[in-house]
Amino acid sequence: MTIQEFTESAGDKPFMILLFYGFILIFAILAGIMGKDEGHLSPWKYLYSTLIYLTCVPAIFIVCLGLYAISFEGASILNTDLVTTVVPIFGMIGTLFITKSNVSLDRIPGFGKISGLILMIFAASVLMMILRKMRLLIFSYMPIQQLGLIFLVIFALIYFGWHKFMRSK
Repeated sequence: MTIQEFTESAGDKPFMILLFYGFILIFAILAGIMGKDEGHLSPWKYLYSTLIYLTCVPAIFIVCLGLYAISFEGASILNTDLVTTVVPIFGMIGTLFITKSNVSLDRIPGFGKISGLILMIFAASVLMMILRKMRLLIFSYMPIQQLGLIFLVIFALIYFGWHKFMRSK
């Protein structure tokens, strides 16, 4: 099964995707209610960590596939399936928001690593899109200070994300 066949199969069953993210959001809300002011303690922080990973990993994957399709294949963002592309991203944002309302995300095991991974993937994707879309002609008309500043910011984001991803607590 290819990735395209998988996304088409998932797009054919939008109820399953909505059900998956709905259950994750419901579990996050219930954990916030039942473990009020105890989110940093052992059973709750691992539940939050599991919920965060269940939403963040698919959302990161979807964003990467979308950026790849737009940047390298010339796909239109208007032709994307809403359920398979938007629901995971909103599910991730919702889960992070609900979790953050009960416990500091720094106290969630592994959250520093996944936030660093998100930042690193975002910066690398932006760098790839810039290099793909910009031609050498554009670089020749751009002042070297602006070009250097653009790459410095992108590499600083990559470095910061890598540092955050690799640090151990």
